[in-house]
Amino acid sequence: MNIRNLPLALTCVALLAGCATKDYVNEQVAGVNKRMDGQQADTDTKLGKTASLYQGLENRVNSQQSSLDSQKTAIEGASRTAQEALERANAAGELAAGKFLYEASFSSEVTFGPDASKLSDDMKKALDAFVTQLKAANKNVFIEIQGHTDSRGTPVANLALGQTRAEAVRRYLAMEGGIALHRMSVISYGETAPVASNMNRAGRAQNRRVTLVVLQ
Repeated sequence: MNIRNLPLALTCVALLAGCATKDYVNEQVAGVNKRMDGQQADTDTKLGKTASLYQGLENRVNSQQSSLDSQKTAIEGASRTAQEALERANAAGELAAGKFLYEASFSSEVTFGPDASKLSDDMKKALDAFVTQLKAANKNVFIEIQGHTDSRGTPVANLALGQTRAEAVRRYLAMEGGIALHRMSVISYGETAPVASNMNRAGRAQNRRVTLVVLQ
């Protein structure tokens, strides 16, 4: 090779080497970008799944909160004795959901006279209607039957009378209404939970009652 041409040859070699290096770098950069794009896609997919799971969890929490709020509203609208019935049922493990549904109260206008526990025909009709409503709803429920009295008589006697009234209703619901006995319990409040004044005849009549608290 002519010595004069040596610098030109070296320059060409350097240029070729530079081109090769540039192509190599471009290939490496392209590979890195491709891997980064793939990783970003995987990350986006995972973030999307996480967001979806979070949204589903949030929806379930909101649904449960709504259910709790509805239950709280229903309980707040219930009587003191109905709330106590729910607490007893939950403590005894009687219920799966622990939810108050409603209460039905039958006063002496259709049931008991003073010192009486025998069911009148009107009371039986009212209980028949209650059973029809219960079966139409087709829900797995638990019923607490509460017996009440007016304030005449001694507290001990009234407690016993309230118990007798509640037992009479439970027996009728089981024998005539076909309600399973293990789905019902009885308790007597005697004269301790009046809904009206015991100072007059009309008020005492309202206090001589049986209340059915329906729980689920």
